[in-house]
Amino acid sequence: MAVSGDLEAPAVINDPTTDDATVEKKEYADGTPANDPFGNEECGEVKYRIMSWWQCGTLMVAENISLGILSLPSAVATLGIVPAVILLLGLSGISWYTGYIMGQFKLRFPMVHSMGDAGELLMGRFGRELFGIGQLLFLIFLMASHILTFTVLFNTITDHGTCTIVFGVVGLVVSFIGALPRTMGKVYWMSMASCISIVTATMVTMIAIGVQAPDDVHVDVTTDVSFQDAFLAVTNIIFAYIAHVAFFGFISEMHDPRDFPKSLTMLQVVDTSLYIVTAMVIYRYAGPDVASPALSSAGPLMKKVAYGLAIPTVVIAGVVFGHVACKYIYVRIFRGSAHMHQNSFLAIGTWVAIALSVWVVAWVIAESIPVFNELLSLISSLFGSWFSYGLPAIFWLVMNKGRWLSSPSKILLTIVNILILGFACAICGMGLYVSGKSIHDSSSKASWTCKNNAI
Repeated sequence: MAVSGDLEAPAVINDPTTDDATVEKKEYADGTPANDPFGNEECGEVKYRIMSWWQCGTLMVAENISLGILSLPSAVATLGIVPAVILLLGLSGISWYTGYIMGQFKLRFPMVHSMGDAGELLMGRFGRELFGIGQLLFLIFLMASHILTFTVLFNTITDHGTCTIVFGVVGLVVSFIGALPRTMGKVYWMSMASCISIVTATMVTMIAIGVQAPDDVHVDVTTDVSFQDAFLAVTNIIFAYIAHVAFFGFISEMHDPRDFPKSLTMLQVVDTSLYIVTAMVIYRYAGPDVASPALSSAGPLMKKVAYGLAIPTVVIAGVVFGHVACKYIYVRIFRGSAHMHQNSFLAIGTWVAIALSVWVVAWVIAESIPVFNELLSLISSLFGSWFSYGLPAIFWLVMNKGRWLSSPSKILLTIVNILILGFACAICGMGLYVSGKSIHDSSSKASWTCKNNAI
């Protein structure tokens, strides 16, 4: 049964006896497609599809502009100003385009709530499990990076006031509490605090570094570095644009998914502008020895102030990723069930159990790979390369199957998407090599230790 275009949807996702015209007519009273992942919300106690485009955009900004921005100045120091700016602008453009593809894919197939659903459309049950597990692992690794940053943050503020593992447990508990709301609409209000937090912290860092900078700071337009160091820096820049893994979940909770391009535009304009300004200013005044996370370069006192201001974004941006991970499991359990929209003991208890489980796993990963840049590089290479670049390119090729060479514009777009797919393969292969080697060689690689991990 063709749902739309040339792609066939498995019976498990949609009714195989209907044709395209019938699918288009099957809607709830509010116009929501009958195969929407949250079903009919008209009489539900808990409603999910409530976000406006600007609320979705704010959530995406809070999710994207968090840890990635803290690693960019050191990436500029490694690559030089010109290559770094080219990469920031180029990857922003590619991310914008692939995000737009995901929005179009969601409109074409409203039943898609996660990468697992998309995988089932592409490869059947095997694809569902492969993409679904991959998405879940990706999100948990991102959550782990936030717990790791939480330990660095409190070690910095308290001058290593207690065992680092204790700070990790505190981060686990705080993040778990933040993950308790079941709808994105409630998480949105926390995301506002996250946005204000990271902007304020980076502004304070830039001012502090600028004030204390010596007169003879050396900066490089280009650099001559080893392949391993250069590619590690590239993957850290890629990390700043890998929010795509949550896009299907965000769109699913929008009141009108057709407004997603506005949310995406809001994200790309805000994050690219802030990335370039922050990375260049901090590198210009901190020089080649800039720390990562960048807040640690603000000086003994001001870095404590900056980290204190960054507490909301370190916690909340991780909570956003955690919410998407929990929602993936929750929807798989209760999809099509009345419990989805109830405040029953079973519904709430299941959500709490899922949240606790995924955050405990994230904490274990954070304690096992306690090196910031290397963890970001591993995440970017193993997962971000596919969820942000490779899979959206495949989505486009699938949606346009049979029309790849139908016109000059289609030929051009076909070439572009094949190149993006090749780019994803290269990032995955080479990135895994350099991040793995870097983690192995790191002098601060001690796992499960009370040692101070602050810079």
